[in-house]
Amino acid sequence: MKWPSHGSNPQYLFSSLQMKMPKERIDFSANINPLGPPEILKEKWGELFTAISDYPDPKGCKLKKSLAEKEHLKEEQILIGNGGAELISLIGRMLSGKRVLIVQPAFSEYEEACRINGCSIHYHQLNPDKWELRLEEIAEKLLDIDAIFLCNPCNPTGMYYSKKLLTELLKECQKQNCLLIVDEAFYDFLSEYESITSYINEYSNLLIIRSMTKMFAIPGLRLGYLMANEQMVEELASLQPQWSMNALALQAGEWCIVSEVYVEETRRLIDQERERLFQFYQQREFLFSPSRVNFYLLKDPALHDQLPFFEFLLLKGIIPRHTMNFPGLEGGWLRFAIKGQEYNDVLMGAIEEWQNRP
Repeated sequence: MKWPSHGSNPQYLFSSLQMKMPKERIDFSANINPLGPPEILKEKWGELFTAISDYPDPKGCKLKKSLAEKEHLKEEQILIGNGGAELISLIGRMLSGKRVLIVQPAFSEYEEACRINGCSIHYHQLNPDKWELRLEEIAEKLLDIDAIFLCNPCNPTGMYYSKKLLTELLKECQKQNCLLIVDEAFYDFLSEYESITSYINEYSNLLIIRSMTKMFAIPGLRLGYLMANEQMVEELASLQPQWSMNALALQAGEWCIVSEVYVEETRRLIDQERERLFQFYQQREFLFSPSRVNFYLLKDPALHDQLPFFEFLLLKGIIPRHTMNFPGLEGGWLRFAIKGQEYNDVLMGAIEEWQNRP
């Protein structure tokens, strides 16, 4: 059976499993802000349509300038893209034929982008006991590696690796002439996040990817950016299609990055609901990853293969993210986004029903 490679669009999941999709459903498979888009986008929705009567700025200069000021970087150190997926694709093209190490489990598109471009792909598999990132274990694998992909906070575990650890890894990569690619798609859900963007001025081997679609709940607009030294940004930009970004996304991005109150409200909600969910799972003796962001892995320890649990939830209209295409997980866990209180209550009720079944 061919499993869908992403969350969301549940019709493909139900089709693959040959199951009828319930009319009423809650999608826990996509890690999107449960608050929905910021109010400023709703208020200015009409204004957005004034942007579609002309061509967009192919370089996204206004948004790039705002991001540069926010991150204390030069505009030449930032590249805006059509979502994080496009930026990962560009990196894959830049690394064509190179040797790449992926810290697993990880977002599947790193491997897809590298495989399409003829890269030699290697893995560093984290132990599901604690999902710890041990520098000494990675360091010994860097000798013949050109680039390493690390998702921080990690998708799908939600684990966050400290600035201190990242700094040590960055130095080790520099010694080995290895590029460190850090995907920070979910960094803004973490209140205690410690920025490493200043290292771009010090380390030419650092590249940071960010998405604006997760926090601001605008996945349909496709918007992301990367940060690196000027030469690398220039090389990646040369691989990018001319009209990569649309005018609606660029304008929405300018409004989103100043929505600081909305971001803080989101963090409070996620922190509160995550703590409540994790207390419930502990009481139920379920296993879960010690996530710090808006999603987590969950496992019924009574099952090796979570498929029966997965199908039970689907029939209830609750849609988790399968892990069949995450190396090292292969269906042994399910991933859930953290929703608002009402939807999380529905999930907990279904889990109680699962455990109390005859």
